[in-house]
Formats: sequence, structure tokens, C-alpha cells
Amino acid sequence: MKLSIFSLAATVPVTFAFVPNSVVSNHVSTRGDILMAERTSDRRTFVSSSVAAGILGTFVIDSSYPLIARADGGAVDYTAVAADIAGLIKADPDKGPTLVRLAWHSSGTYDKMSKTGGSGLGTMRFKEEFSHGANAGLADTAIKWMEDIKSKYGDGLSYADLYTLAGAVAIKTLGGPQVAWGSGRKDSMDPADVTPDGRLPAADSGSAGADPTDASHLRTIFGRMGFNDQEIVALSGAHALGRCHTTASGYDGPWTPTPTLFNNAYFTLLTSVEWTPKKWEGPYQYEAANGSIMMLPTDIALVKDKKFAKYVKAYAKDEALFMKDFSAAFSKLLSLGTSGLTPVYA
Repeated sequence: MKLSIFSLAATVPVTFAFVPNSVVSNHVSTRGDILMAERTSDRRTFVSSSVAAGILGTFVIDSSYPLIARADGGAVDYTAVAADIAGLIKADPDKGPTLVRLAWHSSGTYDKMSKTGGSGLGTMRFKEEFSHGANAGLADTAIKWMEDIKSKYGDGLSYADLYTLAGAVAIKTLGGPQVAWGSGRKDSMDPADVTPDGRLPAADSGSAGADPTDASHLRTIFGRMGFNDQEIVALSGAHALGRCHTTASGYDGPWTPTPTLFNNAYFTLLTSVEWTPKKWEGPYQYEAANGSIMMLPTDIALVKDKKFAKYVKAYAKDEALFMKDFSAAFSKLLSLGTSGLTPVYA
């Protein structure tokens, strides 16, 4: 079994689990309580020395969220939907990274050759998909959290639109850029539309530890979706958010000291910290000298591969460039497998 490198997790251990859940054919996740909301920050500058000092960013709540309202057939006010999602993250910012994971994994199954997978059909709600190794835990967390919002807006709001919008809103509310997003995805009613397990990128490939096979693996997985090297590195910056848990994935720790703040810290840390293999009984991972943060083999592969490394260095030096490139790449990711979407915000 493999852990997706984009399994962004909240502080709830199960959200990063990669052991498949038991499967009941054709069963859809049930409705559950929602406790989420919004946090933003004007402070994005990150100094690598803050890792050793244990300094975290200062956060400023911002209640505004610029969206251009569109209503397909007059049925859904997407500005209101986004506001509900953002309002939920305010109550618990740690849930924001899990919503990014939901959107990411709902979209990252796309195959540009067969034209299968992607975000268009909302199949993540089927057990046949959320029981995939990289998705374990989503049914009990992010999917469940979205049910009350889905119920509030009814059939006019598709799961496919809801899951992807949740990721875009989470990025924005955690201090990141606005991500262009459009509505109009239509949910599948057939679990047969679920793509095979194994389409998401893994934390390690080949021999244990970072090596050329990890870079090759990333290019294979992302290339299947239609992404180039620059976009692969930009999307990897989402690891500024979330953490791993030994009780779920086997890996342990956050990538940055500010796991609920979207910034370029992932890249500044990759280029400025001396990463050494962690000495423990768990899977192969890297850690900083003080053990407070970690990197996975596929993270370290980005600085070992010369073609990837030039983008890592560029984003470490220029956060505005990273924000711009991430916004474009994440918007592209969220639209994989769709056509004719109605622009909601750009």
C-alpha cells in the first residue's frame, strides 16, 4: 500500500490513514456534523531559522472572501456555499488541509489518454473510491463534513462541485491565493465510474529514501494528468499545509511549523534545512535537526532532481511567484475531467 504525497491531514489521525476501509459495494457516505471555518494571514514571510526557534506565524482573521456569484439555472448561490465552507474552517482551521486533500484526491485520478477520472463526476463519495489506500479516512472527515452543506443547497449543488470548491476555499482561507473555479460538474450515480486504485502519487517509490525513481514516479503520475515539471513543483507546495500521523499513515510530523498557513515555507525549508534520515522503526522519512518537521522521500526528490530543483529554488525566493503558479496549477487540477464549466470566480 502506498501513501499519497498529497494526503494533507488535519490533526485528527484518521484523516491521514492509508489502510483501506472495509468496503460495502455501491454504498454512499452518510450525512454528518460539520465543524469547520476560516482563517487567513497577512504574514507569509517565513525565515528558516524559525524552525529551530519554534516561532509560528501571526494570524489575522479576514472575513472577506471575494467571489463572483453564479447560479446554474438559478438553483445555487455559490458565493453562499463558499461562505459556508469558509465559515466552517474558522471554527477549526486544522480541517482546512483535509478539505484541500479532498479536492486534490477527487481530481488527481485523471488520465489524459483515456479521458477517465478527474473531478467531473463526484465519485469520491462512493466507497469504491474513498476506500482506496490514499483516500482512507476521508469518509469520516472531509466527506462527512460536507454533507450538511450538500443538504442545505439540495440537488442543485453537485458533490463534484462541492468537493472541488471546498479545496479552493480552504486554500484562500488559510492565507493562499484565490483559485479560479467554475461550476457545472454533474454527479455520477454509478460506482463503475470509479477509476482503479493507484492513480495518486506515492510518498516513496523504488528503494527506500529519495532517489531518481521518485522523480520519475512524480513525472509519470503527474504527466498522466497533463502537468509539466513546473506545475508538479508548484502543486507540491500544498505540503505547506497538514501533517502525517504514525497512527494512520506510519509517517510522522508536519512539513512546516505552520500547518494551517498557506505560504512558501515548504520551499524555504527544502532549500535551507539539512534533512537527515529519521532514525526510528517507521517508514523512511527525513527530519530537521530538532525533529519538529519532516519531509517524505518524494519531497526530497524535488531538490535532488536538477530540473525540479530550479523551481523549488525560485519559489523559495519568491513567494508571490509561487502563489501565482500554484493558483494556476491548482485551478487546472480542479478542472481535470470536466468541460463547459461556468466561471464562478477567477
